[in-house]
Amino acid sequence: MHSQSKPTHTHPHDVCTHNCACRSVLHPRASVLELTSPALPPLTAMLGARGPLFFPMAHIIIFVFMASTIFHLQQRREKIQHMWEFQMLESAMTENATSHLPRGVWTINAVGRLGNQMGQYATLYALAKLNGRLAFIPAQMHRMLARIFRITLPALQGTTERRISWRNYHLNDWMEEQYRHIPGEYVRLTGYPCSWTFYHHLHDEILQEFTLHDHVREEAQNFLQGLQVNGSQPGTYVGVHVRRGDYVHIMPKVWKGVVADRQYLEQALDWFRARYSSPIFVVSSNDMAWCWQNIDASHGDVVFAGSGIERSPAKDFALLVQCNHTIMTIGTFGIWAAYLTGGETIYLANYTLPDSPFLRIFKPEATFLPEWIGINADLSPLLKH
Repeated sequence: MHSQSKPTHTHPHDVCTHNCACRSVLHPRASVLELTSPALPPLTAMLGARGPLFFPMAHIIIFVFMASTIFHLQQRREKIQHMWEFQMLESAMTENATSHLPRGVWTINAVGRLGNQMGQYATLYALAKLNGRLAFIPAQMHRMLARIFRITLPALQGTTERRISWRNYHLNDWMEEQYRHIPGEYVRLTGYPCSWTFYHHLHDEILQEFTLHDHVREEAQNFLQGLQVNGSQPGTYVGVHVRRGDYVHIMPKVWKGVVADRQYLEQALDWFRARYSSPIFVVSSNDMAWCWQNIDASHGDVVFAGSGIERSPAKDFALLVQCNHTIMTIGTFGIWAAYLTGGETIYLANYTLPDSPFLRIFKPEATFLPEWIGINADLSPLLKH
């Protein structure tokens, strides 16, 4: 387990940079009770003419006027904010040639769950820097990542995003030479990139971008500190992520592949048992029921800690990255857990047939770091069909 005293990555800037200074204010001379119009006499005159019976009507008029004023002021403020944001983006495009600031604004599509969007964020971060562009992330990506990590890329609000004529640029799931010179100043990167080949040269910066918020990290640390192996303090902590869900059907039916089975997980756990004294295995999955039935916990060193709630992945992810080592199966969630954890990683290797169409869009050598250790999958269930 990572020690509580381990220094955390901090960043001097706030997560969100859209603190608009524009503010609409009523003129100091304006008074609600002095407003007049040809169709509506002054309120003081109406009060004098109708006496006490008028007070309910006066209250209604004042309420309607104030509600209308607040509504229009809010609309005005939002309009000013969007104009300011768009002007800021435009100014990035019109920097003169002698400026040292990047020219152009790039973003990326926000699709998929946590692991997918972490890959998209890191790829945008790296390629924008490589091409000398400013990087903005979609608002929905900011909402997903900023509640867990101390990310620094600013969010691009939906109104501004829709006003820009983006040039879509599709990425493969691995770095290519042409990505060093992507043309265009308003570029939206597309695809599902999640390869260390895009960003590993910025390893320390990526780790800083994906630093957990203190409260997220501390909750995970507190849980791990309370674990024991047969009544003793664990010697090392191994995060285990088992990806199942839709992959159970998609891999064999679409990609000619398999997911991790009981035998693979037993081999992976035994690998760490043979090398470390008193390890404890912290299991997280989107199918915890399957894990309870198929992971042998008789050694007293397995803890089924995951919530299995895909809509709220912060707890499970934090538990994994606060461990010392990783056992993963397939999927970007496990890949990112292993990348941020460091330590030793065991992964499921060769989990598709050689003629799988999955290999046209996926390169194992660009996905798993060279130092990670693969255990081959059992493909016999596919050969039976």
